[in-house]
Amino acid sequence: MATDTGLESLVDQTISVITNDGRNIVGVLRGFDQATNLILDESHERVYSTKAGVEQVVLGLHIIRGDNIGVVGELDEELDSNLDLSSLRAHPLKAVQH
Repeated sequence: MATDTGLESLVDQTISVITNDGRNIVGVLRGFDQATNLILDESHERVYSTKAGVEQVVLGLHIIRGDNIGVVGELDEELDSNLDLSSLRAHPLKAVQH
């Protein structure tokens, strides 16, 4: 495993990943490699809308290519479980433009 990415401490933790194409994927980090490809288990995508609550699309075991990762962050599970995603409204994230 890579030793300089800072991801070691997040293995087996619930994380949130924002991809370069604007997707928000939440899941348990099971592993990663030197190219920062991530393996997430029990994952789902959160789809935001200004008209309806947050839709959670179940993905299950999911691999995210390292070159498509914008941001990785640890998720506070207690805080997250208290959110009412059905009443949350937000604009979807736009894709990264280089």
